[in-house]
Amino acid sequence: MGLSDRQQKMYEFISKFSRDKGRPPTIREIGSSVGISSTSVVNYNLNILAREGLIQREKEVSRGLRVVGQQAKAFLGEFAPVQIPLLGKIAAGAPIPLPTEGMTKWDGEMIALTRELIPHEEGLFALQVKGNSMIDALINDGDVVVMKKQDGAENGDMCAVWLKDKNETTLKRIYREKNRVRLQPMNPTMKPFYADARDVRIQGKVVLVVRQLQKLPA
Repeated sequence: MGLSDRQQKMYEFISKFSRDKGRPPTIREIGSSVGISSTSVVNYNLNILAREGLIQREKEVSRGLRVVGQQAKAFLGEFAPVQIPLLGKIAAGAPIPLPTEGMTKWDGEMIALTRELIPHEEGLFALQVKGNSMIDALINDGDVVVMKKQDGAENGDMCAVWLKDKNETTLKRIYREKNRVRLQPMNPTMKPFYADARDVRIQGKVVLVVRQLQKLPA
């Protein structure tokens, strides 16, 4: 692969850390593992690993690197974390308008989950929740919901719903009632929304909630 000993050790550290922690290491953690104090030197070596096709970097994203390709399988095997695209935010309250049809465009940000939580990754995407309409379903403002992409759902399923006529999206439980769909919040202080069934498109069903830990007061 044309790597120096230090670059090989760096790659092995990133692979093992990602496997053990379920997330990639920081630049400083990588540098500390191989005795490099300069973040610019770490970045230089990471760029070489990326050039060799061993890692993928998203420079605008915190911890924005991941092990890729056949070498990743050799290092991580069955313990490799599942990388799920984080598509943006979804309203858990009143539906919010979208600038373009359907879900927001992906900017490359990922979340990493262990295979104990998500054994299969096909057709999955993640959204960060905005609002408190689903608190009785243990989904709070700031939590992340992992969705299975699908265009159908059963009554009572918790889904990402696109309202085509309004170009708005929301997270609710759905119930079909003749020619309309009831979008039911899970918050006793909020009333349900109703929409014409022809204007409702299911975009995905919730399969996992990733809770965001709240900071305790000082």
